[in-house]
Amino acid sequence: MLKQLNDSVEFIKKRIGDFEPEIGIILGTGLGGLVNDIEVTHQLSYSHIPHFPISTLEFHSGKLIFGTLSGKKVVAMQGRLHYYEGYNMKQITFPVRVLKLLGIKTLFVSNASGALNPAFKKGDLMIIEDHINLQPENPLTGTNFDELGPRFPDMSEPYQKHLIEKALAIAAKEQITCHKGVYASVTGPNLETRAEYKYLRIIGADAVGMSTVPEVIVANHMGLPVFAISVLTDEGFPETLKAVSVEEIIKTATEAEPHMTNILKQLILLV
Repeated sequence: MLKQLNDSVEFIKKRIGDFEPEIGIILGTGLGGLVNDIEVTHQLSYSHIPHFPISTLEFHSGKLIFGTLSGKKVVAMQGRLHYYEGYNMKQITFPVRVLKLLGIKTLFVSNASGALNPAFKKGDLMIIEDHINLQPENPLTGTNFDELGPRFPDMSEPYQKHLIEKALAIAAKEQITCHKGVYASVTGPNLETRAEYKYLRIIGADAVGMSTVPEVIVANHMGLPVFAISVLTDEGFPETLKAVSVEEIIKTATEAEPHMTNILKQLILLV
């Protein structure tokens, strides 16, 4: 892994020159529009970077975008990887390690997820304050490389409390409906059954999705502070459950994205 990471980092550095990103951003399903606000200096397709996994989803473009946002040098992953695409957890989280080695100091993560808390509604935002990992594999299993992080990383604060409070204040100021809650990460790709939604609510989850947690685990392993936000694209309420399509989910994410972008841009300014 160390050689592969070094190969990727060296390849990227040769193409971005002296550009040193300080903030990394992972853009979730239907949430790639933030790139339009970045003053882009460089773009690299995942397929051109040695050892970099390639997104297989048509709505994930698979590019690293380098540039300036809110006065900060950023690198954005326009397209993330998922377990259901057939990748293992080390492949899924490989890009996070690359971003850290490129020099980022904070990681911002976005995703589309389903609401479980009946006080939340489709189209709302939820800042993640904690998570429940229901993925069948952990990205830290196997050999631990001390150069990357400790064998047993602490997870008492996987999401930075001070960033959560600042984001909530921004949302209140902008009159954006934004909650904070617990995110459950499952494999997908199918959406949940009525009984599964009920179970997830019982164990303490406010929203459910198919990503984010593996990347957050690896970020914490490498000592990288994290802020994460979900766009709630559907409602997993067993009492009133309705069928939903991926097209509807992407449509809702796209409609709510300007609110998420507003919060992220202002929050990045404060980091």
